Amino acid sequence: MKVSRVLAYTTRHLFLYKRSLPRLMEVFYWPVLDLLLWGFVSVYLGRHAGDVPGFVTFFIGALILWDILFRSQQGISVSFLEDMWSRNLLNIFVSPLSPAEYVSSLMLISIVKLLLTSTVMATLAWLFYSFDIFTLGFALIPLIANLVVMGWSVGIITMALILRFGQEAEILAWGVALFFQPVSAVFYPVEVLPGWVRTIALFVPSSHVFEGMRKVISNGGFPTEDLIWAFSLNAVYIASAALFFSWNFSVVKKKGLLAKVGE
Repeated sequence: MKVSRVLAYTTRHLFLYKRSLPRLMEVFYWPVLDLLLWGFVSVYLGRHAGDVPGFVTFFIGALILWDILFRSQQGISVSFLEDMWSRNLLNIFVSPLSPAEYVSSLMLISIVKLLLTSTVMATLAWLFYSFDIFTLGFALIPLIANLVVMGWSVGIITMALILRFGQEAEILAWGVALFFQPVSAVFYPVEVLPGWVRTIALFVPSSHVFEGMRKVISNGGFPTEDLIWAFSLNAVYIASAALFFSWNFSVVKKKGLLAKVGE
């Protein structure tokens, strides 16, 4: 793997955003709209939920962190779709750029987009709701890292499925991450879930992240146990995603489907 090729392809994608208003809207419009809409809803509900301490803080913090997971997945999936829509995949994979370098460049693109989106959301949350995401302290770093890695895992699996099944699987890029939201306990504790659903949530890294977030906000402690669970599960997730993509890529090459992707 050569870093120069990874950076070159990342730069190529970033240049697309320089003079493209629709692409910039994809990065900023929906996250900001979600924050404004659900932020004001949480303020309203918080005024009528006196028995729920820190309601607004829990809700807005969860909203920002969930968007980090969602955008990290979208950063990979949507960038891959742009290559597919432009019929550029065949050109990419006959070049010296390896599949590992390609995936690494998409990860780097997702980080850049994530930094831009998160900065705007954190600023607006502070301005409109007096919520400072940095009150989570040092725990914020491992919490975000776990969400990003899980988003990458979901994005890589989604990309592999689209590569294998073509445009008919394109809808997965927009919906797969949302499949994990109910069992991630984003806006409510895991304990409210039915017993069998709690078992599923136990094996979802994001559920441990959001449980850890609530513990930090409630008592200011460091969620060591939750982070151990999240890091361990994410190690399995990202390794499985990489193997799944590698296997799918080899199948696509053997069947000659690479030239047909996007048709």
